Amino acid sequence: MKIYRRKKQLKLLIAYGDQNKLFHLKEFAVALSKLGVECKLVKDTDYVVGFPSKKIKKWIESNKKFKKIIKEFSPDAVFVDGQNQFGLEVIKSKIPLFVYLRGNIWMEHKWAKETIYKDLIMRTVANKRHKIANEVFEKCDGVFMTADYLNSVIKEHHPNTKTFHFLEGLDASRWYPSKGMKLKHPCVGLLQHAFVWGKTKEMLVLKKAIKSLPNVHFYWVGFGQYQEHILQELNTFDNFHWLGKFPWKEYPEKVRQFLTEIDIYALPTGIDTTPLSCREAMSMEKPIVASDVGGIPEMIYDGKTGFLVSEGNAEQWIDKISFLLKNEDTAKEMGKAARQLIIEKFNWDVLAKSFLTAVLAVSNDHAPFTSNLNFVSGHTARI
Repeated sequence: MKIYRRKKQLKLLIAYGDQNKLFHLKEFAVALSKLGVECKLVKDTDYVVGFPSKKIKKWIESNKKFKKIIKEFSPDAVFVDGQNQFGLEVIKSKIPLFVYLRGNIWMEHKWAKETIYKDLIMRTVANKRHKIANEVFEKCDGVFMTADYLNSVIKEHHPNTKTFHFLEGLDASRWYPSKGMKLKHPCVGLLQHAFVWGKTKEMLVLKKAIKSLPNVHFYWVGFGQYQEHILQELNTFDNFHWLGKFPWKEYPEKVRQFLTEIDIYALPTGIDTTPLSCREAMSMEKPIVASDVGGIPEMIYDGKTGFLVSEGNAEQWIDKISFLLKNEDTAKEMGKAARQLIIEKFNWDVLAKSFLTAVLAVSNDHAPFTSNLNFVSGHTARI
């Protein structure tokens, strides 16, 4: 049984994996600080390295660092953006652990084993990581999901795990027109990586649209182990352009420049939640055409903030792109409605209150903190 300590100020340790997630997690931490929460952000692999490891020295040093930060910062709870060894160490430390789930990792694991993880060593590593992830889900205090549809997914594998719907916010004030990039017009922009084949293969549906709309330029920003599969099919067209990867050190400016310049944002994907690239494009008032899968309908309201396209339907892609290019006023209206939705639904201050309410509801011993928090009416914790 876990012991929850009482303090005057709630301390939350936030662990992240991908460097490109840090920008928005900092925004989240700022919103929490307004509610009286002291946050500390750390990169998970700087403090915990899975064992066995080729670098035994690093494993020993990192685990010492983990114990040190737990002792010095003394967090009341830990929020991990990922499911790895860091989470297991938190569980061993008897500290309340909350996990952020961004996608269907069970489906992604299956796809990975069927495609890139075919040799014995890679499959063994993948299975080990997946086992750790499932142990974290099973033993954590709660899972925050970035889309409603993930609830049924996680309940299928871990029916007793507490789940909470938690959108990843976006500070719309930081997304504004920025000059610096010149593209050929009219144009459609794609900003997505190619790491999961189940997601990436849907990009090939655009092949017919690229061919049928020779005067429309398609620009893709992204990379990954499946990029060559995509480039082999699409790079043969003169109106398709691959811009490679934008360095994370140039984020968000490079993305702002790209989104400023494009006419339409497109997201062809086989599975997704509430993708960051969509939220960025919406904040930049861009009309969006996206696949009707996963959590995307939770942010793209068909015909209002963009258009949804059935999976594998090339004709719909041609139709929706053509419509938006021919009807500029409608495209602008959709873009404005999209930005307004980001401001209202993906506001960090509102989401931070929702997050804290859930954490306090699970951690009963934190109840005294509610009197010190500036909750608005209807947002008090259910203790």
